[in-house]
Amino acid sequence: MHVVIMGCGRVGSTLAHSLEARGHSVAVIDQDADAFRRLGPDFAGITVTGAGFDGEVLRQAGIERADAFAAVSSGDNSNIISARLARETFGVSRVAARIYDQRRAQVYERLGIPTVATVRWTADRMLRHLVPEGNVEIFRDPTSTVSIIEVPVHKDWIGRPLRQLEQAVGARVAYLNRFGIGTLPTASTVVQEGDQVYMLVTDDINGPVTSVAAAPPEGGH
Repeated sequence: MHVVIMGCGRVGSTLAHSLEARGHSVAVIDQDADAFRRLGPDFAGITVTGAGFDGEVLRQAGIERADAFAAVSSGDNSNIISARLARETFGVSRVAARIYDQRRAQVYERLGIPTVATVRWTADRMLRHLVPEGNVEIFRDPTSTVSIIEVPVHKDWIGRPLRQLEQAVGARVAYLNRFGIGTLPTASTVVQEGDQVYMLVTDDINGPVTSVAAAPPEGGH
């Protein structure tokens, strides 16, 4: 793949090195030529000084043959404009933008541009480490919307189809940990004793999902 990165700060330079280490060709754009020092002498990719929302600058970086584009500068407006330009003008299929304002991030997600809302995501992760509440959270997506949590299940669910539990709680099971091994559920999966159940939830249904799963099924065992 050829990947174009706009922004050579800590995120951009780290991303460039990670991609290059995986055998991809990389071009990095930044308005400050001194920023390329972060790439070090071993960087073999292209560096272009200029604005990432300038079509000519993007062409110099190889945008016309790019498989992916990442906008990770320190400015929300610059990131989203360049990301839209890469996708809508140059037809790059894989585009992602770093966004600090969570409200903007939600808007751009609806436009089909994946975003990483840095401040909100980091603050949320820190909060959950400092003040743990409720279930054990295994994963939270970068927009801080969807998470995977371990859901304790009442013993009376044992022997019942997993899909019945999903219907009762109104959430999907991401995976099970059975006998210490991660297992993807199927249509015929039945809850067994000792299963650890991990579900996909949003914050608004976290509580209800936990409450229903912790209670016996309606109608008893």
